[in-house]
Amino acid sequence: MHIHTTGQGPGLILIHGWAMHGGLFEPLAIRLRDRYTVHAVDLPGHGHASRDPAPLDPVRLAAELVERLPDAAWLGWSLGGQVALRAALDHPSRVRALVMLASSPRFVRGDGWPHGVSPTLFRDFGQALERDFRGTLDGFLALEALGSASAQVELRDLRAHAFERGEPAPRALQEGLALLDSLDTRGDLGGLRVPSLWVSGRRDRLVPAGAMPAAAALATDARSVVIDDAGHAPFLGAPDAVAEAVHGFLSQPTAGATA
Repeated sequence: MHIHTTGQGPGLILIHGWAMHGGLFEPLAIRLRDRYTVHAVDLPGHGHASRDPAPLDPVRLAAELVERLPDAAWLGWSLGGQVALRAALDHPSRVRALVMLASSPRFVRGDGWPHGVSPTLFRDFGQALERDFRGTLDGFLALEALGSASAQVELRDLRAHAFERGEPAPRALQEGLALLDSLDTRGDLGGLRVPSLWVSGRRDRLVPAGAMPAAAALATDARSVVIDDAGHAPFLGAPDAVAEAVHGFLSQPTAGATA
């Protein structure tokens, strides 16, 4: 994995979502790096780590990052939230606090969980990738931006920067889709021993906003924030609001960080 570090202060680890890379966090990082040492990660098969053949196994990736990085708060966006959540569950003494950004304990609707997408969505994406790789990725970018009050600007930014570190590895994308389709960590949230913040965009079309409050209700010492005008990438559409929510949470004594 590739890790880019900048800033000063308590540590904050940023884990990106499916098909993306750590560089997309730049609008958020520039708002936080005066207060935090920000470590932005490229997961295997993505960004500068596109040639890393390691599987997208949240348990293994969390363990490796815990070994490579100092104690910190962890922020995971979408699929990346599953790595951050695994770190908090498996290594609570090394994780000061957890921020789940548009990242649900279950991404697919069903089994008493209405806060997800159609059960066929991720499988459909997997089949579409095999037919039209770049076109399918562009369609996913449009879905990420959809709903945001600044959707056109957000989509333009995503298209400009999503592949500036190269295209993600097809193998990693298929593994990521399989994870999104199958993961269900709701039963683990009761054992979460670090404070957590669950942030969603009210206009998100991939992770319904209701998933965040519902997830927070399953954990202890958890709270949720819904950002009104944001979609699936609120750190792009509403970076000031996300930075304010993150810093407000991490500056609380129970979150283990100071301004």
